Amino acid sequence: MLDTLPLQMGVAPFALIFGTLAGPAGLSPWATLAMSVFVYAGSSQFLALSLLAAGAALPVIVLTTLIVNLRHALYSATLQLPFAHLPFLCRAALAFFLTDETFAVVQSAASRQIAPLDAVMFGSGVVNFSTWVSFTALGIVLGQNIPALQHWGLEFAMVATFTGIVVPLLVTRAQVACALVAGVTALLAHGLPYKLGLLLAVFAGVFAAMHIKEKA
Repeated sequence: MLDTLPLQMGVAPFALIFGTLAGPAGLSPWATLAMSVFVYAGSSQFLALSLLAAGAALPVIVLTTLIVNLRHALYSATLQLPFAHLPFLCRAALAFFLTDETFAVVQSAASRQIAPLDAVMFGSGVVNFSTWVSFTALGIVLGQNIPALQHWGLEFAMVATFTGIVVPLLVTRAQVACALVAGVTALLAHGLPYKLGLLLAVFAGVFAAMHIKEKA
């Protein structure tokens, strides 16, 4: 829980902006809060908002958010071995808490040989989830009382947080290559529809890391 607290400096303003934007996009306050409670996926929630505002069909919204969240399949594959001994229902419950921030905390704990990792993941997930939901609620309230809150540039905190998550994990040549290739690919493919550039960046980064490992 303590390891996750510094990361909330990025999560809190991100959730605040989501709560602010949801009303103008057509969601009621209760629907906005329910999305943060039950969907609990920051980037996908923002993407769903933009698609809802554009009048996109439900299958398009579902498929697009699925593509954006495919990176969680890679997170899950990484954590499969350390969590394989747990019962299925326990793993399913912990999977709900699998976010970028919690994955980084669990990976850091694993590298420091801190156990049990399921307790680490649960503690981190509770902190992250609580921040996301509470600041979504705060964003709903402030969005109705403070005009143009979404234009204050608060989203930069999330960029800084992700940078803080990723950089300490870049230890080997393969990891550095993965981050660089993924970053450049995401930048070059930014204009692709439905955020497909993110998925392309994931595969390019993984391929680069595997290539470096094979040469080593």
